[in-house]
Amino acid sequence: MTATAPPRRAPEAGPSSGKSAAGRRLRPRIVERLRQGGLPYLLLLPAVLAELLIHIVPMFFGILISFKNLTLFYIHHWNTAPWAGFDNYKAAVKIHQPIGQALLHSFWVTLSYTLLSVAFSWLLGVAAAILLQDKFRGRGLIRTIFLVPYALPAYAALITWTFMFQQDTGLVNHVLHDQLHVTSSKSFWLIGDNSFWAMVIVSVWKSWPFAFLALMAGLQNIPRELYEAAAMDGAGVWQQIRKITMPSLRPVNQVIVLVLFLWTFNDFNTPFVMFGQNPPHQADLISIHIYQSSFINWNFGSGSAMSVLLLLFLLVVTAVYLLVTSRGRSENDV
Repeated sequence: MTATAPPRRAPEAGPSSGKSAAGRRLRPRIVERLRQGGLPYLLLLPAVLAELLIHIVPMFFGILISFKNLTLFYIHHWNTAPWAGFDNYKAAVKIHQPIGQALLHSFWVTLSYTLLSVAFSWLLGVAAAILLQDKFRGRGLIRTIFLVPYALPAYAALITWTFMFQQDTGLVNHVLHDQLHVTSSKSFWLIGDNSFWAMVIVSVWKSWPFAFLALMAGLQNIPRELYEAAAMDGAGVWQQIRKITMPSLRPVNQVIVLVLFLWTFNDFNTPFVMFGQNPPHQADLISIHIYQSSFINWNFGSGSAMSVLLLLFLLVVTAVYLLVTSRGRSENDV
């Protein structure tokens, strides 16, 4: 006698089985919809979270602190600092009072420093990119040498420049005074009026390779046939630069000028490494001024208000610049 297994009963059809079947049908649709429409947002999610944690949240707390009277006495419990309203902003913009006068002086020094640095960096970048456009022996080596300032660590480069600007043992005075006899005495470069120009020289040195690199990439996109046709029509080198090169590089130049302006106006490393926490009056950039207000005078509310004003100024400048340049581009397209 052999035992036989009872036949398995087929599952009874009911409401629960209907739901599971419908769920199985819906799942591929959801996955398909995520794949079609949600996947780009899912890939952007890490970048959005990083942006929130690194920029948006600190900026929110910075704006909040600017409305508080946050000083050394409340640093351990900053949320209990008394509410100041717009007092920090009023003190920053009152140019007839000490805080406003100092901020206005830093603003003009920073604006002069930025305009000079951006102008010289752009001119050097344009000249180097055009000169190295044509092929010749050693062009690759010269390009590499030109990019050295862009590749060096910023702190090491600035410390080196600081040593070079020393009055007694610096290389700058050795060349200008001992070798070329341009100056009658060894100048002070890290104090006094020369400190501003020393800062501009260092800024141009470390900024112009960026302009050179971007412009060199832009030159590669200009068809050589345009230059050949212009040469056949009798156009000289200067006419080719003015009529072909510069108009073709206009979009690249717009980006370079804007990026260099924003970088230089917010520059903190150059004055801080060259002059320390207390730079000369002639080199008192607004970034160092905000640092002094916050971390030396322990008035974080005032420093935050100055930072917000700086942010608003840069946003306005950027918006106007983009509006003007985009309008000019549209007119040219028409």
